[in-house]
Amino acid sequence: MDWNPELIEEVRKNRPLVHHITNVVTVNDCANITLSCGGAPVMADAPEEAADMTRLASALVLNIGTLNADQVETMIRAGKAANEKGIPVVLDPVGAGATTFRTETAKRLLDRIRICLLKGNAGEIATLAGGSAQVRGVDSERVEGEIRALAAKAAREWDVTVVVTGKRDLITDGSRWAEISNGHPLMGSITGTGCMGASVLAAFAAVSPDPTRAAVSALASYGVAAEQAAMQANGPASFRTALFDALAALKGETVRERARVDEGRL
Repeated sequence: MDWNPELIEEVRKNRPLVHHITNVVTVNDCANITLSCGGAPVMADAPEEAADMTRLASALVLNIGTLNADQVETMIRAGKAANEKGIPVVLDPVGAGATTFRTETAKRLLDRIRICLLKGNAGEIATLAGGSAQVRGVDSERVEGEIRALAAKAAREWDVTVVVTGKRDLITDGSRWAEISNGHPLMGSITGTGCMGASVLAAFAAVSPDPTRAAVSALASYGVAAEQAAMQANGPASFRTALFDALAALKGETVRERARVDEGRL
């Protein structure tokens, strides 16, 4: 796939503005992780200004973690503004499969907006691909079927790059695939590492013409930073702080040395 392990240096050079309409539980962490990887965050979810703010941005993140009907309309306005400008849109369909409202909202956003990157756990992605999955709250508990095939189906159906996060992150555009083995179990011990991952994806996609390659670079960098953070951490709280520090200090050459990426074609 010829992904760029040193793309984080381009993020820092360009400092893309990443607009978020996101989960209120994790909004501060998403802002901080965007800063840590070299981007600039903005969080403007008022319907009166969301589209205008998007027109100033280099990427847009839509996260349905704390969903309400008014927010959906704001996301559509912002998404259409992003499409008009030609900037990448990252959709995190948090909890799709857990409730009808979340599932139908994710599908509606995919129908109304040209999404660049669709990022979710295995249950969320399987649900959107028409598969069978059990999602409890925001966590994936069971998926029937082979997730790579389901992710590829979703990628082709929605014309997006699909990112499935888990112990091994899977990325596919329906014809190419990559799996990343970096990361650490402590990522599952704090709230927000998935939401933060969407922010990192957006910052990297903002400086790359190929969203699939950008996603590989983003999650490899994020996973390597998590491994380094874990070495400094005494538990979940210190890991959270160390993750910001590790990503802020991460060098592209370190990603090149430590990333564990398998890839191929479907």
